[in-house]
Amino acid sequence: MKKLLIIPLALSLITACTSEKDKHDGKLILRYNESAGISNLDPIFANRFEDIWAMSQLYNGLVRMDDDMEIVGDLAKNWSLSSNKTVYTFNLRTNVYFHESESIDGGKRHVSAQDVINSFQRVLDPGNGSQGKYIFDNIDKSASGNNLGMKALNDSTLRIYLKKPQHSFIKLLTLPYCYVVPLEAVDFYGEEFTRNPVGTGPFKFKVWHPGDKLVFLKNDLYFEKDDNGEQLPYIDAVSISFIKSRSTEFQLFKKGKIDFISGLDNAFQNTLLTPEGELNADFEDMCYLQKEPWLKTDYLGIFVDENEPINSDGLLLKKTVRRAINYAIDREKLIKYVRNGIGVPAHKGFVPDGINDYGRAVDGYEYKPEKVKELLFEAGFDGENDKPKIKLVAADNYKTLCEFLQNQLNEEGFDCSVELLMPSMLRQQVNSYNTNFFRKSWTGDFPDPLNFLNLFSSKTFAPDNGPNYTHFSDPMFDTWMERAEGDISDAERNDLYRKMDQMIIHEAPVVPLFYDELVKFISKDVQYLRTNAMNQMDLKRVKIER
Repeated sequence: MKKLLIIPLALSLITACTSEKDKHDGKLILRYNESAGISNLDPIFANRFEDIWAMSQLYNGLVRMDDDMEIVGDLAKNWSLSSNKTVYTFNLRTNVYFHESESIDGGKRHVSAQDVINSFQRVLDPGNGSQGKYIFDNIDKSASGNNLGMKALNDSTLRIYLKKPQHSFIKLLTLPYCYVVPLEAVDFYGEEFTRNPVGTGPFKFKVWHPGDKLVFLKNDLYFEKDDNGEQLPYIDAVSISFIKSRSTEFQLFKKGKIDFISGLDNAFQNTLLTPEGELNADFEDMCYLQKEPWLKTDYLGIFVDENEPINSDGLLLKKTVRRAINYAIDREKLIKYVRNGIGVPAHKGFVPDGINDYGRAVDGYEYKPEKVKELLFEAGFDGENDKPKIKLVAADNYKTLCEFLQNQLNEEGFDCSVELLMPSMLRQQVNSYNTNFFRKSWTGDFPDPLNFLNLFSSKTFAPDNGPNYTHFSDPMFDTWMERAEGDISDAERNDLYRKMDQMIIHEAPVVPLFYDELVKFISKDVQYLRTNAMNQMDLKRVKIER
């Protein structure tokens, strides 16, 4: 095993990436800032958006989600499913090369079916500690003849065996955990592979100066071409800086030193956006606003486990109180005044607007003060001298939102206080059951209602088994969940989705606030920068024209 230091980048390229111009010696370079930093580039640890954005430029998986959230081939040119829906057969492209690397004998080689198996086995290896192991929970190791549950029939044909039909499996394979890497590069770099990545993507790794800059170069061996037969990607390099201050990032964007900024930051949302969520006229000449649906629901969680001391007073175990909280929030006003029109009020259920598969015939919550008063009276509170005391715990970067929610709840008969913590402290409080009312969000790992409804399965209690932070549990819900994964018709599955979502709304272990939207402010010089509803960014078709 060989560990190498990161080789410094040539001065000319550093100058190009820090220049106010995109062109340097005829090179086109896209520049963006990642204020949260990047921690690793090994796909088996792909659990941060910041890392995934970078990884998705370096790697490919068997399949991927396109801009319309449809599953399309990536390394696989096509695939088939057996009649009993338990065996997938993938036919791989034969014109895909790994990035040129000293770790590969001869410098480069084709991708094979065995490379896919090796990459999946890295995810499954308990010694690696990948959070993506659940993707392969339904693999039937006994059926493959090699105790792996997957087999290379030849260099370009891969077969994967399942224990039972699983509706979500092909969607799970689109996750970054399933990106394909050459095993010899992993062995060659050892623990430093995460900082010396080798993949098949449209860009290849050049240099990483931690805390300063990460640079990718165009992969001249990339297999994809556009409809006119032109080689992708169009641009020559991607330069990512790590400036922590969002205000500094904003100033650099205004000066033309970075090409886009992403997200809605309180520091400059009123500067960039009108109250209606449109781009302010002052910025129309320098950039354009890209606003798209995002598979993300922001919510308030209510811990409903009666066996924990935090619920000893029994207050939030009362469904009437939880429903009263839901009716007390004016979500329309929240979107308008707190978020400058970004987001959609969560009136339809917990599953966000970005998923339209199942009709969304769910009766959610609207702002109804009279209903709040009625429910609190039913729970034993008169709303005047006797008010239910609750404490909302949230991360400190949600101060404005929490102040709005606190005022709303107190106006409608609650005695609500707010505690703001560092994000790491909030996670600790939630995972150790030291709070029963907290602000969180859930972003879809894949575009299926099951990914959101899974937050309420009794099999996924946090922190050990998954994301069920509320500890909601219902045997019928679990039964519906299992059936929805099985071999049933789309109509039956959609009916189950509606039932599950409606149960969550009725039982109210959460208060859905809004379905978020992706927001980017992009320089007028940059075109075709696309992000799909899962916040996956594709740079291979980006064009820079000055």
